[in-house]
Amino acid sequence: MIRRIAGLAISTDIAGLPLYGVRPDGLAALLQNLPGAASSAQMQNFTAAAGQILLLADTTGSVARALVGLGDGPALHGFGAAPFGLPAGSIWHIVPGAYSAEDAALGFLLGAYRFDQLKHKKATPALLAPAGVPERAALLASATTLARDLINTPANLLGPAELADAALQLAARHGAQAERITGDTLTARYPTVAAVGAGSDRAPEVVVLHWQGSSATEASPLVSLCGKGVCFDTGGYDLKPSSAMLRMKKDMGGAAIMLAVAETVMSLNLPIKLALRIGCVENSISGHAMRPSDVLRTRSGLSVEIGNTDAEGRLVLCDLLAEASETSPRWLIDAATLTGAARVALGPDLPALFCNNDEMANILLHSGLAASDPFWRLPLHEGYASWLESPVADLCNVSSKPHAGAITAALFLNRFVSQNVSWAHIDAYAWNDSSRPGRPEGGEAQTVRALATAIEALSHSAI
Repeated sequence: MIRRIAGLAISTDIAGLPLYGVRPDGLAALLQNLPGAASSAQMQNFTAAAGQILLLADTTGSVARALVGLGDGPALHGFGAAPFGLPAGSIWHIVPGAYSAEDAALGFLLGAYRFDQLKHKKATPALLAPAGVPERAALLASATTLARDLINTPANLLGPAELADAALQLAARHGAQAERITGDTLTARYPTVAAVGAGSDRAPEVVVLHWQGSSATEASPLVSLCGKGVCFDTGGYDLKPSSAMLRMKKDMGGAAIMLAVAETVMSLNLPIKLALRIGCVENSISGHAMRPSDVLRTRSGLSVEIGNTDAEGRLVLCDLLAEASETSPRWLIDAATLTGAARVALGPDLPALFCNNDEMANILLHSGLAASDPFWRLPLHEGYASWLESPVADLCNVSSKPHAGAITAALFLNRFVSQNVSWAHIDAYAWNDSSRPGRPEGGEAQTVRALATAIEALSHSAI
């Protein structure tokens, strides 16, 4: 089933206008085959640079076809510019060229995304579907839309309960088993999740989802996903400055990413077993909120001193990772908008990847490059592990040093993963600061395509 997404037009009685993707070195040849196109390109200084749009009219003056420049970068991003330059409400089909049909269609659909549920909607250009859109492109675009919508939704409309609802709806769409954990059961099973959410009037929740592909067997690999779902992060008693809170509705980006990965895996019906855990909480201030210097007992039995209440994401994840490790998955992957240090090191576009298994890391890195959805690997440098020591507990949730914040956060999480489990931690920004082709300003489903590609590769290698 394909969720309704922007940029798709369902029709059987129209052909749609032709849209050509072209790179600079192929422009001259293409123009020769399109009557009148050469003069139009010259007049509009169209050079096929990435994001350029050339509209070509018929004898009546109506738009009859269009060219989109791909430059020298991924076709995915080049086609992402098309919805911004094509007439509103127009319907198109992509002419085959020196690019994959999937990349072209996916780029267009990602570029057509608008978060317009809360405002007057405007018509956008669309691709003719389903015949003109590869199924995998539509599925990836649908999953990306799910993640983007969740991240973009204001926190007053998306609290822990609503995020949990989204996970349950996902499970229902795909016939997965789902468990919603709240109240005393949550406190007993995930004590650190409960501690993070204790300061909010909106109670914390955890959703656990289990699914198996139709061709999967008991011998098929289990892939376990965990996502940080902090629906709003004030920082707690270690209060963030107001400027730092402006985007904290996106602090559930890790959960949104993992929901989108699960959506893709289940839609593709991959021959694996899948588990998904998301911790849905709000980090607020009240008389019930955790305090600096509190000591928490975790699911694993380790005690954690709270050195900073704004380092709450690792507390949400540590109990989820501990429980997931108990099932000995083939792969365990978590995603979180965890540290500003990762952004300082790599900027907004490159999520940091930490991994305890080189073979797994190489598959993830290769998949990211293949899907134009890259990571950058950072080390789990054990030399910094002592920075997490505490005089009163087994470890502290923050480092005693001002350096390597992303690494020490990953080392903290590593303490809750069984040594025999291949584990990857993704520290993502989950946001576009400004609009670029295929990447509109706002929430972004970073690493979804990369992870889906990697899990697909794992599933095929296990057959």
